[in-house]
Amino acid sequence: MPGPLLDTLKGVRQDVAPVWLMRQAGRYLPEYRELRAEKGGFLELVYDSEAAAEITVQPIRRFAFDGAILFSDILIVPHAMGQGLAFMAGEGPKLSPTLLETDLASFTPAPDRFEPVYETVRRTRALIGPEVTMLGFAGSPWTVATYMIAGEGSKDQGPARLLAYRDPAHMQAIIDAIIEVSVTYLRGQIDAGAEAVQLFDSWAGSLAPDQFERWVVAPNAVITAQLKASHPDTPVIGFPKGAGAKLPAYARETGVDAVGLDETLDPAWAHASLPEGMPVQGNFDPLLLEAGGPAVAQRVRAIIAAFEDRPHVFNLGHGIGQFTPIAHVEELLAALRG
Repeated sequence: MPGPLLDTLKGVRQDVAPVWLMRQAGRYLPEYRELRAEKGGFLELVYDSEAAAEITVQPIRRFAFDGAILFSDILIVPHAMGQGLAFMAGEGPKLSPTLLETDLASFTPAPDRFEPVYETVRRTRALIGPEVTMLGFAGSPWTVATYMIAGEGSKDQGPARLLAYRDPAHMQAIIDAIIEVSVTYLRGQIDAGAEAVQLFDSWAGSLAPDQFERWVVAPNAVITAQLKASHPDTPVIGFPKGAGAKLPAYARETGVDAVGLDETLDPAWAHASLPEGMPVQGNFDPLLLEAGGPAVAQRVRAIIAAFEDRPHVFNLGHGIGQFTPIAHVEELLAALRG
């Protein structure tokens, strides 16, 4: 029997909204910090299937979330495409050489880098009960491209946006290559046991409307269509962070089964604007969770009320912060589950 999260993603509203939190497996948990100290760096953990499965399951044991999100990173795709990848302490990810310095043809693909991730999915599925939905994910092509082009995260994604304006054919070739590898990656996760997948477009909000249509909507539509062709029963969650008023078009045109809402969106507006009956996910502010206090329960109630007539997965508007107290997560769950 599918769990409440999977049912919700397939359009069946639950009396109590199922819940998982973006970045729920990670550094706000003392058990994660202990394992990371023992095992070494972040990338080493991702490619250690036994450790990655243990990390994926840690928040399920502690909080009984309805979904287990694969412990990995969106930059595994460029790494498998042959771009160098390192996570520097205090600096975030670094990719080299950048696609401003070279082109895709210079990379030597390493698709075997996906194998440990698939094994993580298999191991996790064996560790969790059938009521817990196994969630896979990948970065959406635009967001992945911004890192591949700049070699790191950037405030306004300027290098990628400039390239898209100056040489759209080159940008299209990059996006198309990412699409192809991402579809392979997501199909592999589903075959290994992922029951739903999420497309993270963390930097979608930096684009002008016509650019959003070309570099966010169109690529996500291709990925979703290809996944539906091979795995028609696997729900796809689209999460274009910062989409704002462009979200309804994204929801209609990409073919995704559910949309994630960031914390800047008014849930009442989202309910009124999105296709009727489409499941939504979100949109509690991660910083409110970190702050805690009476406003947590108030906001939980407001979000639940806004989506009382729509299938709704309770989640944050983006990833949980590393300094979030465990007690605040417990308060949120108590308010949600009553």
